[in-house]
Order: sequence, then structure tokens, then C-alpha cells
Amino acid sequence: MLLGMVALAFLAIQVSGLSIADARRDSYTLSAQFNTIAGLTSRAKVMVAGVTVGHVTDIHIDPITVRAVVDMAIDKNVDYLTTDSIASIKTAGVLGEQYVSISVGGAEEVLVAGDTIKDTQSAMILEDLIGKFVTGVNDEK
Repeated sequence: MLLGMVALAFLAIQVSGLSIADARRDSYTLSAQFNTIAGLTSRAKVMVAGVTVGHVTDIHIDPITVRAVVDMAIDKNVDYLTTDSIASIKTAGVLGEQYVSISVGGAEEVLVAGDTIKDTQSAMILEDLIGKFVTGVNDEK
């Protein structure tokens, strides 16, 4: 019975994306502003070239720009994100989870703790794309 409860707890932790290693991992914070985040959640992955390099720590709205601000914890060993890097919100698969993808630029200066990624690309919203397709088809008739 005890072994079954331990196995169930282990599975719950694995499914939730929590990890003991995440708590001990050295990281620094970056942020980015998006027009829409469309389903992005805290603890979502941050990836560079398909490799996980951090996670989303907080999402809030900037009252001045009225844009979503995404705070990210980036692994300390990822010290090559340049000031002209681009952050975009992507979807894993057609209906998968949302994550932040960072494309590294070519500038010589690198981002440091507390910096903001200036160039961003907001999430594509599937419902909006379907709506545009449907209205586009009706306009041609």
C-alpha cells in the first residue's frame, strides 16, 4: 500500500513538471512583453533550439503598456543570449502546451540578470486563425 502511494506521488510530480533539481538549479531572471500569451502558464518551458534552458516563473500585466509580462528563470550556464534575441510563444504540436522559444541573435552584448528581451512574437491563437479562414472563404463566394 505504501509503495503504491509513493508511486502515485512520483507520477503526480512527473506529470506536473515539478522537479527537485529545479529548486537547486542556479538561474537568473529575464523578462519579455507580449501582446497576447494565449494559454502560456507559469512553469512553462523556456527553450533555445529545442533544448530546455529555463522556465516561466511569473506572468502579469504591465499597467502602463497593457501588455503581458513574462518573467523567466534561465539556467546560469546559458550566458549566450544576446541583446537582439527574439522571444516567441510557440505550441508543442498542434494542440500541445505553450512554451517560450528564444532565438539567439548576433549582437556582441549579452543579456544579464534583470534584462528584458525587446523583440517578441506573440502567440498564434488557433480560434483566430480558424475565424480568418472561415471569413476568407465566405468573402471569395
